[in-house]
Amino acid sequence: MNPTITLVMIVKDEERTLKRCLDSVVAYVDDIVIVDTGSQDNTKQIAEQYHARIVDYKWTQDFAAARNFALSQSTSDWNLVLDADEYISNDCGEAIRTFINQPVTQIGRLKRIDVFKGTDGINYEQSYISRLLPADCRYEGRIHEQVQSHYPRSIVNIEIQHDGYYEQSRSQRNIPILQAVLAEQPNDPYYHYQLAKEYRGLDQHELAFQHGKEAYLHMQGNENYAASIVINLMYAIIASGHLEVGLSIIENEQQHFGQYPDFYFVSALYLLELILSDTEQYGDMLPLIEQFYQRALEIGESDLEGSVRGTGSFAAHHNLGVFYEVTGQLEKAKEQYILAADYDYSPSMDRLKGLTFP
Repeated sequence: MNPTITLVMIVKDEERTLKRCLDSVVAYVDDIVIVDTGSQDNTKQIAEQYHARIVDYKWTQDFAAARNFALSQSTSDWNLVLDADEYISNDCGEAIRTFINQPVTQIGRLKRIDVFKGTDGINYEQSYISRLLPADCRYEGRIHEQVQSHYPRSIVNIEIQHDGYYEQSRSQRNIPILQAVLAEQPNDPYYHYQLAKEYRGLDQHELAFQHGKEAYLHMQGNENYAASIVINLMYAIIASGHLEVGLSIIENEQQHFGQYPDFYFVSALYLLELILSDTEQYGDMLPLIEQFYQRALEIGESDLEGSVRGTGSFAAHHNLGVFYEVTGQLEKAKEQYILAADYDYSPSMDRLKGLTFP
């Protein structure tokens, strides 16, 4: 008998995105379980159109508890966990069936693309999340909950798009829960890292820096999110003005995270801010900016956890073009803008229109 699979979701007031999510996945699952934590809109009516089993649940400020209750409602051999602001974007039916039919039980890690607003427009960050689960798997953690299991984990060719960070901010909801967890686990790098990201989304850069620094100080370096801690901390250093601590991070972490184009990209941004803050002291570091952008381009676009699209291609080309332009190397600047414009990168296209080059 072929193994069965259920889509398992927890929702609240998701009428804006739920149909998109269910349309993307309904063909791949045998059953749908939707646990509703108090919707006041048409969420339940939309779910009913897909013959979902809808179960009410009283929200207790604990995401793992809600996830585990939802999983307990499934009767399938496997569960696929999605949020309403996510949707599957590739044809993955065969990949799912191959994975759940294999002789060795594993947890499936899915690629998720997060879209968010950056200073240069829309950005895309990728991560790998454990969402294709054997029936006995459960979660731990009140927020940013994690699957706790002895099963090995491997990547499955399922790609999820996620625009919840772009369309709406949930930071005000998440922050009190994260603060409560940190009151109990003050040295946990993961929750400091998540809280830093929440504050960055609210442009509260000093708090983002403080929690990013705590995450960095307490991390072991082998966490799958370690590079993201370092890279996000560098952005927080730039935004908060604590430039004095950035150089030692670059020196200490280049050997550990030098395979990430994002590391060199943010390091180049940081060096520019550092040089502008004191040209007499740091001006001789100017050539490193060019070297770091070139290194990011040598690495190219990456599938590594936490990498942001463009740091190894169009964004690096554009920023290198800006570097050449402000240092008077206009022909080189034009070359880089053209390379970035080949990706339809609008900032470079605008520079090419607005300036006269040799």
